[in-house]
Amino acid sequence: MNTFEALESNVRSYCRSFPDVFVRAKGSVLYAQSGKSYIDFFAGAGALNYGHNNDFIKERLIQYLQSDGISHGLDMYTSAKETFLQTFSDKILKPRGLNHKVQFCGPTGTNAVEAAFKLARKVKGRTGIFAFIGAFHGMSLGSLAATSSLYHREAGGVPLHDVTFMPFPTGFIDGLDTIGYMEAILTDDHSGIAKPAAIILETIQAEGGLNEAPIEWLRQLRDLCDRHDILLICDEIQVGCGRTGPFFSFERAGIVPDMAVLSKSISGYGLPMSLLLLKPELDVWKPAEHNGTFRGNQLAFVGATAALEFREQTGLEAETERKAKFVEQFLKEQILPIDPRLTVRGRGLIWGIDTSGCGDETLSKSIASRCYELGMIIERAGRNDVVVKLMPALTIPMEELAKGCEILKQAVTECCASNLLQPELV
Repeated sequence: MNTFEALESNVRSYCRSFPDVFVRAKGSVLYAQSGKSYIDFFAGAGALNYGHNNDFIKERLIQYLQSDGISHGLDMYTSAKETFLQTFSDKILKPRGLNHKVQFCGPTGTNAVEAAFKLARKVKGRTGIFAFIGAFHGMSLGSLAATSSLYHREAGGVPLHDVTFMPFPTGFIDGLDTIGYMEAILTDDHSGIAKPAAIILETIQAEGGLNEAPIEWLRQLRDLCDRHDILLICDEIQVGCGRTGPFFSFERAGIVPDMAVLSKSISGYGLPMSLLLLKPELDVWKPAEHNGTFRGNQLAFVGATAALEFREQTGLEAETERKAKFVEQFLKEQILPIDPRLTVRGRGLIWGIDTSGCGDETLSKSIASRCYELGMIIERAGRNDVVVKLMPALTIPMEELAKGCEILKQAVTECCASNLLQPELV
């Protein structure tokens, strides 16, 4: 590790939890220089929904490279972009009755959020944005303003303006009529809070600790936005691209956002790519009014097209639901009995084990570290990182999914026992 410690910035993070040098990966297994292998329940923080080096997608990328296809195209017309746009329209947008236009942003999710905010403010002529307590929308200054974590916000070094945080319906503040609260703010001329241009949300707060917005609440939020002339932005960066089952996480509520942002797994292969989906009437940009050198990642277009075809050919949505039922049943029947103070929540193939009720903020770290020792990579989320987050590739074979769950069970059992966190017998 001397090379990394000597030459790489202290800002590095995941390598501190997974301190090995990785040399190869296939499917849902990572291989380290030491010779050890690890089941991957991390999936590149959600960027590898189709697994490492997916053969179907890889073959398309190799063919494109060998044909000397355009590798960098800014926003010029290319065959790779044309094919992706048509495929995305035919397989994702049209079947869902969506007529959104596609804007290619910079290489990562925060770039799409920045574009969404800029466009919302341009369209509505207002500066404010409503975000939610527990939200994570990115690390550049505009999106950081809508990220609630004080740890990350303080790193910005400047005041973060024009975002007001509203209570999320689940998680930190339960039982509050959050829609009624926002309604009161928007109708009270003494609330002190101006009407925003947009409201941005994750239907499931991933980094916030797997807090899921109820379906009826999402519908009420859509109605509130309509009544008050506010744009609704859905952040699908981590919970989209099939992570919760359907391609978009908002589908379960039957709502249509004015804008949606996608990144992480949209390229299919972990290649940098981000999209802003916007209703046609919102497309008021002037040429080059918002741009970026790497908004035309041609390899990402190729990978994204292949991923959409792979998803359809393999029946991935149904497969994800099948695996989701297995994970949910395992967590409730095998993990919760270990300590009744544990709670679990999630959807599709993103689940969390909340250890906050166990009285030890180090427990989740101990569990994740023990999983790593046993040959599995898993991360944490939520306030003080007390939620152990399961996020395997959607393509993980059932036997590897089951093996990973057994490793998790062993880690939870050992860590609860070693920390003397088992409840007293009555």
